Formats: sequence, structure tokens, C-alpha cells
Amino acid sequence: QVQLVESGGGLVQAGGSLRLSCAASGRTFSRFVMGWFRQAPGKEREFVATISWSGGSSYYADSVKGRFTISRDNAKNTVYLQMNSLKPEDTAVYYCALRSEVSTRFDYWGQGTQVTVSS
Repeated sequence: QVQLVESGGGLVQAGGSLRLSCAASGRTFSRFVMGWFRQAPGKEREFVATISWSGGSSYYADSVKGRFTISRDNAKNTVYLQMNSLKPEDTAVYYCALRSEVSTRFDYWGQGTQVTVSS
């Protein structure tokens, strides 16, 4: 079983920054992709960013491109999401997710961390 624990959420003013962390533990795959998703009130969960096992490839939603940066530390089994120039529309519960490098579906999810951006 895999456990994912997010941290770093909170309340920030528009234009501010936050850094989310997600630590993976348990029986992780030998090589795995990690990602961030978010869900705003009344909306469906949406993709934010993913990063490959090596960290050499990353992908972002258009809405966060240029403002958010995903990174990882494989020695710590941890993925980060640096969020800059935050906007009120970034307000959501942010979820960390993990999948095997050969899978197309994220099978493991964290409990989520709330990010609130005030105007």
C-alpha cells in the first residue's frame, strides 16, 4: 500500500506564494510519476501538473503555466509544488497523486490540502 501525505496549504493573499509538499511512503513502485490535482468548490477535480520519475519531464495545466513549478526529491520520495503569483481562482483543495511509470492512471491519492487565495 502507498501513503501520500500533503502539507503546506494555507491562506494567502492574491499575488503571494505557497509551496506544497507531498511525501510518499509504503510500497511505492520502483519508478513512479507524481502529480498534483485540485478541486474547487462545486467543480470537478482538475489536473495541475505532473513530473516524471527522473524529473526531466513535467507538464502543466495552461491555467498555471509560468506560475507553478513542480519538482521532486527521489531520495525523500517527495514531490513539491511551488505556487507563485497566486490568484483567487487558484483556491481549491490540492491533491497529490502517484502512479507507476507504466500506468496511465493515478491509483494513489493523498487526503488533500486546502489552499485559499484572498483577493
